[in-house]
Amino acid sequence: MSEFLSSSLARKYAMALSAFFLIFFLLMHVIINLLSIFSEDAFNIASHFMGTNPLIQFAMQPVLIFGVIFHFVMGFILELKNKKAQGVKYFKDNGAANSTWMSRNMLYSGLAILAFIVLHLIDFWIPELKYKYIDVLPEDPNRYFYELQHKFISPVRVAAYVIAFIFLALHLLHGFQSAFQSMGINNKYTKSIKKIAKIYAIIIPLLFSMIALFHYFNQ
Repeated sequence: MSEFLSSSLARKYAMALSAFFLIFFLLMHVIINLLSIFSEDAFNIASHFMGTNPLIQFAMQPVLIFGVIFHFVMGFILELKNKKAQGVKYFKDNGAANSTWMSRNMLYSGLAILAFIVLHLIDFWIPELKYKYIDVLPEDPNRYFYELQHKFISPVRVAAYVIAFIFLALHLLHGFQSAFQSMGINNKYTKSIKKIAKIYAIIIPLLFSMIALFHYFNQ
């Protein structure tokens, strides 16, 4: 494994594959959360299924956690190696001439998203673990909507979420199409891929922001 990841090409492939995995997860996550806007019952049913299904809890959830950690660690490694290869002076003087602002600042947008993930875990994942495995409370299939709504009472927390989703959009604007490029998909479909990547990078964070704002204004 270490020999495989020591290759520059292998690291880019691994980074791209983890990116595709997380892009798919974000899509599923926003679809489920959107249910909370249209139907409290539908959101509770979907959340209850996701929160109690053994396959999701004990197989897919660990894979997701590994995927998140792997993606960020690999991203930091690639960023550091790129800076080392280019040289600090070259990077500062000529970076803007050959790349976009998003591509030059993926590390910083990634750090902002990582900070948000920590906040998100504190808000939802840790309380869920406490509910199930520490307090060992009886399962209530109707609790999920109110737990979600309660998190968006504070305007400070809502602002933090919206700002994080802006950074997510900036990160995705470069990261989505970069993942395709790393996999060697650079042909007549490139323009279409860039267009889809741009739509995804704007719509998904926008929907997440709308969900947070909706629950804040509908307390």
